[in-house]
Amino acid sequence: MNPIYSFSAETLGGETVSMESYQGKVLLIVNTASECGFTPQYKGLQELYERYADRGFEVLGFPCNQFGKQEPGDAAQIGSFCEKNYGVTFPMFAKIDVNGANAHPLFRYLTEEAPGVLGTEGIKWNFTKFLVDKEGNVINRFGSVTKPDALSGDIEKLL
Repeated sequence: MNPIYSFSAETLGGETVSMESYQGKVLLIVNTASECGFTPQYKGLQELYERYADRGFEVLGFPCNQFGKQEPGDAAQIGSFCEKNYGVTFPMFAKIDVNGANAHPLFRYLTEEAPGVLGTEGIKWNFTKFLVDKEGNVINRFGSVTKPDALSGDIEKLL
């Protein structure tokens, strides 16, 4: 089994979900924030999710408050914000750290598999996106400035 499936994470609702439950699906794993200049990307992420979900695609959102303190809310506030402002229906997880000593193990793994401009030191900003194939391999990493709709071709190749 691919190492990515050994991780689990807590949803905004407090349920622990194993990444193994996403085995066989193409994943786009994103660290998110509600008060960021890139926050409107929630709309594009939701559009990708709606376009490809029936073909085995999932967007997994992980709120993070490490960049400019742009995700100050609690789980209920984050969930309400995402649903009300962007109609988010893809899985959203509890707020985590993506860098440093307290980084979630999933994000430690993702940054090791797909180092960015900071190398394996971590993630540069909110809305960094990791594309994972059906076998759990990290295929690519996209920075904050890459808009979700720019990923359509890469997603379709993996589906």
